[in-house]
Amino acid sequence: MNNFIENARILFDVHLNERQVAALNRYEQELLEWNRKFNLTAIRDKDSVRTKHFLDSMSCVLAWKSHPPLRLVDVGTGAGFPGIPLKILYPNMQLTLIESVGKKAMFCQHIVGLLGLEKVDVISARVEDIGHQLNHREKYDWGIARAVANLKVLCEYLLPLIQVNGVMLAQKGESAPAETQAAEKAVKMLGGKLKQLIPVNLPGVADDRYLVVIQKIAATPPRYPRKPGVPARQPL
Repeated sequence: MNNFIENARILFDVHLNERQVAALNRYEQELLEWNRKFNLTAIRDKDSVRTKHFLDSMSCVLAWKSHPPLRLVDVGTGAGFPGIPLKILYPNMQLTLIESVGKKAMFCQHIVGLLGLEKVDVISARVEDIGHQLNHREKYDWGIARAVANLKVLCEYLLPLIQVNGVMLAQKGESAPAETQAAEKAVKMLGGKLKQLIPVNLPGVADDRYLVVIQKIAATPPRYPRKPGVPARQPL
């Protein structure tokens, strides 16, 4: 764990205290144990969990620096990434995790209870439905997703949830520059504007990684998101 703590500090200026390290340790143990039964994630060893889940989640700090989210929504969170590690970093943040696969949502709920995390909602539903609910639509200052869908599709999932002047953050691999270019029209239609593309380096990971940062500059038209499944089948 010492290497991981040092990497978090050097790469992202994240200084973990004992309570946070203990929480991440417990999370790691539970993830590996549940994974044997439920196949929550393809990553199955401690070093990879620390790098490809925990450090990767913490890379989001590069986008907001010293101004972390007040209300964060994490769409397609899977086993809780990046939302739960970020909640461990920022205990006062209000976090909503959206995950349509029941067993993954159940694991997230289990971790939230086990670690005693407060101000966390876990919702097992389709994000296209959540995007039209008044208590979620344009209610978050940051919306985030990792490895969920092509950027065009992701914009239709996330931008309706983010308030005007809020920010959408997509964690992407090497296709990020091409996807960003291809999504220009969709971003504009949904009220967004590309702010920056931030390269991310993780120790021992050769693949290119990026944070795609999109500012919400206007309200999303009421018809978006479209019905469940339509954004993925017919991207804007």
